[in-house]
Amino acid sequence: MRSAVVAAAVLSIVSAVAAEQHAFVIEDEFKHVACSSAVKLTNKGIECRLNSLSVNYGTGSGQQAVTCLPRGDDPSSYFLVQSPYGQPDCTRKTRIECGSVFRLLHLVTKKYLHSHAAHRSPHSKNQEVSAFDGVDKGDDWKLVCVNSAEKFWTRESPVRLQHLETGKYLSVTAGNTYNIKPPGQMEVSAASSTGNDQTWIAQEGIYFGNSD
Repeated sequence: MRSAVVAAAVLSIVSAVAAEQHAFVIEDEFKHVACSSAVKLTNKGIECRLNSLSVNYGTGSGQQAVTCLPRGDDPSSYFLVQSPYGQPDCTRKTRIECGSVFRLLHLVTKKYLHSHAAHRSPHSKNQEVSAFDGVDKGDDWKLVCVNSAEKFWTRESPVRLQHLETGKYLSVTAGNTYNIKPPGQMEVSAASSTGNDQTWIAQEGIYFGNSD
């Protein structure tokens, strides 16, 4: 009798979870990433979120480290979408078009996602990616939409972030993990490849209604 009750309870929980997942729908008005959206970017190949923290590299540029964190509840994974270097501030709610250029500001430390050809990443020896509090063209990234039918950066759709100056793609390589807290943080670099490790999905975040 007890086992039947437990089984019924488990079935009820599973049904409730399934119903909740089925009920989650992204409304059309909020399905695109826009200027001033604050987003978490999940790497498709490794299932980790782009992250940064107040720790500097011990090699290379010595700038703030950028990592990829498996857990999804860390506030250090939020990046704010802004206009590219030298351009006027984009209007909030303006959708980010495929092929356009933008910057990502790390919300906690107020530094831009950055890369440069002069320095190598500590583990993979790819091009280093850092968070930089200066302002220059090394902060600019181009949006490459994997789905050619899409015109705008769409939530839950795969994209690649191509560093505008060097042409390299934002990347994660499994196994290259730092010995820092919180544990499990993997190296982020810029690479020439265009596979799953260089593919990202905008998931949790603050989204605005569309505006043209």
